Amino acid sequence: MKLLIDSFWRSAMYCLYPRVIGLSFLPLVLIVALSWLLGYLYWDTAVTGVRAWLDASSWLTVVWRWLEGIGLPDLKTVVAPLMVIFSVTPLVVVASLLAVSFLMTPALTRLVAERRFVGLQRKHGGTWLFSLWWTFLSLLLALGALLLTLPMWLVPPLAMLLPALIWGWLTYRIMAFDVLAEFASADERHTLMARHRMSLLGMGVITGLMGAAPSLVWASGALFAAAFVILVPVAIWIYTLVFAFSSLWFAHFALAALQALRSEPFNVVVDEVLSAVPPSPHATAKLGVEPNDPSADVTDVEPRRVN
Repeated sequence: MKLLIDSFWRSAMYCLYPRVIGLSFLPLVLIVALSWLLGYLYWDTAVTGVRAWLDASSWLTVVWRWLEGIGLPDLKTVVAPLMVIFSVTPLVVVASLLAVSFLMTPALTRLVAERRFVGLQRKHGGTWLFSLWWTFLSLLLALGALLLTLPMWLVPPLAMLLPALIWGWLTYRIMAFDVLAEFASADERHTLMARHRMSLLGMGVITGLMGAAPSLVWASGALFAAAFVILVPVAIWIYTLVFAFSSLWFAHFALAALQALRSEPFNVVVDEVLSAVPPSPHATAKLGVEPNDPSADVTDVEPRRVN
């Protein structure tokens, strides 16, 4: 817990560095340009399609009449843009996370290492291609979880909790790997992610809850169409800063844990890594015993006598 809190406050202070703020503009410009391009090409088509679907839904006719009865006939025109915005929001979150992961996390990790862990050896336990595969697989699993849990979002508490848990898990998977890819070996990365799994997942969930704040900006952009062009970059920049803070938090935590791991006795580290690997059934079968048989570790072979 001490390491968790210490790395949190250090990350908050690092977010005020001009270098960190400057780095946040690169993914911001990229995501905003992509959002404006897609909005320019598909916004009217998407809103028109959703509005036509709403008008064709017979079960919503009662809702529209009720809105007209209480003096809110124009509220119907806001529903379609809101549905489009909230449908696109997960894609913007994922795009912001990936942009920060690839464009900011390596630089922020080196910044933390230069200032706090000067002598920490870089073992390069994760290649760029493996990092790309890890990110792609984690993203598929997170999007699958979103689709499976989508009906549960109708329950008010779950609508806030489930996205935070899913984004938190995705953030934990991507950030922890990217931070340790350059500095830790593969065995060290597996050991740290197993030993600190709950702490790393908690960090991801907290940053996932922090990432819910820009959703209010998205909603405001739909209600105040005149300011929508301005509010979209603001929301994306908030996402970028949240994930930048997440990168710094994971960097401070993971590199401190890595340094502590390397300072442990060598035998403790080796025993911990080997204990996580199950015994091979082929090796035990050659001895004529079952894989889980306690007698598998005993041998009755007499040592050879040298004449």
